[in-house]
Amino acid sequence: MPISKKINHNNPKIYLITPSEFELRIFSETLKRILDNHEVACIRLEQSSRDELLIGKSADTLREICHKRDIPIIIDSHFMLVEKFGLDGVHLKDGSKSVRTARKVLGKDLIVGAYCFQSKHHGINATEASADYVSFGPMSGDLGDGKHADPDLFTWWSEMIEFPVIAENGLTSQLVRQIQNNTDFFAFREEIWNTENPSKALEKILNKT
Repeated sequence: MPISKKINHNNPKIYLITPSEFELRIFSETLKRILDNHEVACIRLEQSSRDELLIGKSADTLREICHKRDIPIIIDSHFMLVEKFGLDGVHLKDGSKSVRTARKVLGKDLIVGAYCFQSKHHGINATEASADYVSFGPMSGDLGDGKHADPDLFTWWSEMIEFPVIAENGLTSQLVRQIQNNTDFFAFREEIWNTENPSKALEKILNKT
């Protein structure tokens, strides 16, 4: 179930990143409600734990929820666990560095995405190394080294590179409006999970309420 490669700038798709820590039973119910109320393109399992048993339990439960709805689920960084847990691909966090290795391990049919910080150079190299999409971020907030992906980067990318791009982390309603014509996917995480009603929070950020 590859993530859509079709460019549709008038209707950027929703891409969800799991919280770094969650109680599986509660989170599963929250995720089901969101997926039943929103059109979601992809789920990324991104846990802070390095416990393979814990990751596997999460992967098994969330995979069943996603695949029942024909939504691909990928894992953060651990491309060696993709096939073991029946997942649909991996999201790499080192720009273009690991794309070729992950592609060699996973083959041509599974998803390989690349987080490219705020770097056009990494983005272009990732596309040439056979990534399926690139993502830029954070859009705002205090993540990483404090640098942010400028909305102009997405304008340039959409004009110069015909390749799926994701805006992730620190998204606000204002930023969504500003770049919605120049990105293919919006990746949400803390913006919704840190609220009482993630589904409603998602609607608000997307200016649907």
